[in-house]
Amino acid sequence: MIPSSLTGPPATVATAARTRALTKTYGRGHAEVRALDGVDLDVEGARLTAIMGPSGSGKSTLMHCLAGLDSPTSGSVEVAGVSLADLDDTALTRFRREHVGFVFQAFNLLPTLTARQNILLPLELAGAEPDWQRLDTLVDVLGLADRLTHRPSELSGGQQQRVAIARALLASPDVVFADEPTGNLDSRSSSEVLGFLRRSVDELGQTVVMVTHEPVAAAYADRVVLLRDGKLAGTLERPSAEDVVGAITGLGG
Repeated sequence: MIPSSLTGPPATVATAARTRALTKTYGRGHAEVRALDGVDLDVEGARLTAIMGPSGSGKSTLMHCLAGLDSPTSGSVEVAGVSLADLDDTALTRFRREHVGFVFQAFNLLPTLTARQNILLPLELAGAEPDWQRLDTLVDVLGLADRLTHRPSELSGGQQQRVAIARALLASPDVVFADEPTGNLDSRSSSEVLGFLRRSVDELGQTVVMVTHEPVAAAYADRVVLLRDGKLAGTLERPSAEDVVGAITGLGG
């Protein structure tokens, strides 16, 4: 169990993030591609939400818009009660740094830094003092205590992803966005990573939004949001992997 000093949710609103009439198009005229087509979505706080759909359904585009990594063509995005459209580039960068965590398939660790330095880097760039007790606990829970002085090339894929998770959680963000977090991992490492994301929700009150194409990964979620052709195509509550397979098959994925 995570110590009581770290339990309880970060400062989130009841709905951690939301979109309204969200549209994203690429290209023009005959070459126009509508990646998102009027998506209305509420992401509840302190839950793990998985986003799934066939290839080209818009799931990664939706996550990038929610995370402020991409701007919608029209519609609105709010995270922690803040409209991202109201923020200029500088304010948006600051907002992401202070309120959003990221876990990516490719880990995105700097190869010249140790695991400890990678974990601390975002806070150092922000000029913020880390919560050292939280760092110690995350390192202990993630089994990284004997790997902190190692560089990424000296770590397994699962260890690198655990470093990325510790980095994302250290600042107690309002939302952690995980883009195919197990895509480069073997089944055992995937289970470990998904298990900790699940624990971060249950024991830290963390909000996690995860894009995945893996039914087993989606089965860790409280809610699975299904997309098809850039539109919402349904949701599943606390599904099994078999439930997810059936739903995705029905979407043509």
